[in-house]
Amino acid sequence: MNFLLKISRFIDWLTERVGRTIIWLVLAAVLISAVNAVVRKAFNISSNAFLELQWYLFSAIFLLGGAYALLHNEHVRIDLLVGKLSPRGHAWVDIFGTLLFLLPMALMILWLSLHFAVNSFQSQEMSSNAGGLIVWPAKTLVPLGFLLLVLQGLSELIKRIAFLKGLIADPAEKHKAPTAEEELIEELRRRQMQEEGK
Repeated sequence: MNFLLKISRFIDWLTERVGRTIIWLVLAAVLISAVNAVVRKAFNISSNAFLELQWYLFSAIFLLGGAYALLHNEHVRIDLLVGKLSPRGHAWVDIFGTLLFLLPMALMILWLSLHFAVNSFQSQEMSSNAGGLIVWPAKTLVPLGFLLLVLQGLSELIKRIAFLKGLIADPAEKHKAPTAEEELIEELRRRQMQEEGK
């Protein structure tokens, strides 16, 4: 199990690096969108390449960020029933959900999208829009994103099993960081206490 936990830590490290890198794509998408809007309104000039670049960046953020969201336990959940379970019960639900839903879905999309991406690359597919971009980089994001999701799903599976065996602490608790609102409240409390102490 120690070897599997090392693999899990490596996958987590990889996912964290990819996630922290793609965060910058949000800024790039906002800047490109703003420049495109200003140029279109101010100079009445439009570019399909700029529009498609925005779509590509959004696709990269969404597809490559899925594994990062899973790592940090920020994916969409329905906690109506799971929220009432113990950490062990929650781990069992995560294991079954990963084995029955996440991994089969992600593996199927990964498998089906590989042919799609390879054909696009081999033909050097271009956008059908005038002045558009090459398409294969965007189509390659699909299998790449789902590969990262499969890897992170395996990592989460390893961690849940290790937790049930008592080898590690609850992995669902590990990534619970305070929200911006909680950090603000804590900072306000700290300042208030400093002022009262003066």
